[in-house]
Amino acid sequence: MFDANNQFIKLRLEKMAKIREMGIEPYPTTSTRTHKIGELHENRDTFLESNQPVSIAGRLVAMRRQGKIGFGNLLDVSGKIQIFVKQDELGEVNYELFKLCDPGDFIQVDGTCLVTQTGEFSVKASHITMLSKNIRPLPAVKERIEEGKTVRYDEFTDIELRFRKRYLDLLLNPDNKHVFEKRAKIVTTIRSFLDRQGFLEVETPTLQPLYGGANARPFITHHNTLDMDLYLRIATELYLKRLIVGGFERVYEIGKNFRNEGMDRSHNPEFTLLELYQAYTDLNGMMDITENMVYECAMAINGTDQVPFQGQVISVSKPWKRATMLDLIKETTGFDASDFDEVKIAAFCKSKKIEIPKNAGAGRLIAEIFDICVQEKLIQPTLVYDYPKEVSPLAKSKPGQPQLVERFELFINGNEFANAFTELNDPLDQRERMEKQAALRALGDLEATLVDEDFLEALEYGMPPMGGMGIGIDRLVMLLTDNTSIKEVIFFPQMKRT
Repeated sequence: MFDANNQFIKLRLEKMAKIREMGIEPYPTTSTRTHKIGELHENRDTFLESNQPVSIAGRLVAMRRQGKIGFGNLLDVSGKIQIFVKQDELGEVNYELFKLCDPGDFIQVDGTCLVTQTGEFSVKASHITMLSKNIRPLPAVKERIEEGKTVRYDEFTDIELRFRKRYLDLLLNPDNKHVFEKRAKIVTTIRSFLDRQGFLEVETPTLQPLYGGANARPFITHHNTLDMDLYLRIATELYLKRLIVGGFERVYEIGKNFRNEGMDRSHNPEFTLLELYQAYTDLNGMMDITENMVYECAMAINGTDQVPFQGQVISVSKPWKRATMLDLIKETTGFDASDFDEVKIAAFCKSKKIEIPKNAGAGRLIAEIFDICVQEKLIQPTLVYDYPKEVSPLAKSKPGQPQLVERFELFINGNEFANAFTELNDPLDQRERMEKQAALRALGDLEATLVDEDFLEALEYGMPPMGGMGIGIDRLVMLLTDNTSIKEVIFFPQMKRT
């Protein structure tokens, strides 16, 4: 909260008033920068030999004065450089402006490059322009030398404060910028990979009259003009499938989804999801795409398919392990649930102290056993397929095994990263499953899906056989940047109000 009586803020407001008294606007409309600081460092010898005039701009992060001479450090996105200021060069009025500067101000420095007597490459200022006066002091950051290296030891490290004030985190912990630069590169790599495969990037509604495509509780809002409730989407699936019905064969969307449910180290109520759909393929085609796409992302970020993560190495080298859910349960626990005997499976759950959800059938119980007993043990990339139909209302039944569907999930380090189906395109089967989900919802399952009549009508016009896949961008970034909290890879994560 702004406090004009704070002594530091008060002092800076007084300086700003003096700047205005000098006839100088402390917040001008533009800058005439000619070079980034990084360019000066990259072409140091050229600038020193040519004595070429330069104009640089950035944040003043340190300054010191002694009489009619001053120094400062100027920072922009490309690097940092020292500025050397003399009253004789600037003139009395412009040097007075420099004296009214503070760390945190944005300034423009016109001048030429030189090396000071202490050997530091610098810009000798011929003119200073105020670009933005800072009125709130930056948090102090201290440094010390340990074994010949500079160590920051009093930086902005309070985790919750870092997330609430990300702008200060990025400013004072510049290494954290690299996470978001890598995030951007991961998204660019995904787009490039899918574009090369002939996919079309599309956009679908964020506000939806019905929500669907996942089992999750939605956020509800209200449109005043239409006088109707709308939902923030929990998935893009049902609209992307409408586009396949409409004649597109390969589509994808990278977009925000919103789920009104719990928060933890891997869940944020607002998250970024890639969903893609491809006609005339199936689950196996989706496995190949997922494997190749994640491999390309790892190579783009780390230059290797061996990904360091929390002291271990995750190998995304191909091929990945592929195994059925039932086989992994048997391999891990010794329990064979392939007969879908609900009484036997429920008894096993009780023996393992696994909570049995209300109205759960054999398929739901099998999924619970996998979640509790198997998932955390899947460290290296594993494509788990053949899921119970009961927990997969949008996937196609497995031929000859009607209790299973053609679905896989990708697990790495015990976490789910991707979810994919051989998509259900039988409108009557889809209706039956949606109605069963609606019945579960009526019994109190708030994450069960609704019956979407418009989507079912679209299916009745015919949708080709196809595969579909979704992958959480935030979790993928966590993996490839060695982070265990989703808040570290989202610029502005949701936080509890203080």
